[in-house]
Amino acid sequence: MNEMQKRYKEEVVPAMMKTFSYRNVMQVPKVEKIVVNMGLGEALQNARILDTSMEEMGIITGQKPVLTRARKSIANFKLREGNPIGCCVTLRKKKMYDFAYRFLNIALPRVRDFKGVSPKGFDGRGNLTIGVREQLIFPEINYDNVEKVKGMNITFVTSAKTDEEARELLGLLGVPFKK
Repeated sequence: MNEMQKRYKEEVVPAMMKTFSYRNVMQVPKVEKIVVNMGLGEALQNARILDTSMEEMGIITGQKPVLTRARKSIANFKLREGNPIGCCVTLRKKKMYDFAYRFLNIALPRVRDFKGVSPKGFDGRGNLTIGVREQLIFPEINYDNVEKVKGMNITFVTSAKTDEEARELLGLLGVPFKK
């Protein structure tokens, strides 16, 4: 059990039970999965970008990414249904907690002019999406090997029913929200 899981069990669960007056430990919301998604529209012109992106995402998350394909054809973007346009990874259990710890304690502090995570990233169902502008904030990425700076979305999917519960949960886990 890593540091993040221990913190959830020992600190977060009792604090959430007190704040929201849950009767049962099983009512306390938890982070179910973390989805890391990288959309690469320029992969239509340059197929090599997709390979390097998948390799980098594999290094960052410790799990092999899945290729995402276009669902619909859009003529204005010269996009056909089935074209590869990105990659994504779904992390659960131990890998999820390991990634969350590295993301919150190592990668986020390396963001230039970082003032905190915007609370507007919630979707109304207790899930938080954080947009990252460059993959270089992760120390695993070697700056010399990077051809193009690419952003990604990191979504924390929780079992919380409301954004308020999810914000409290993620705040207790160490997500630095803007004041």
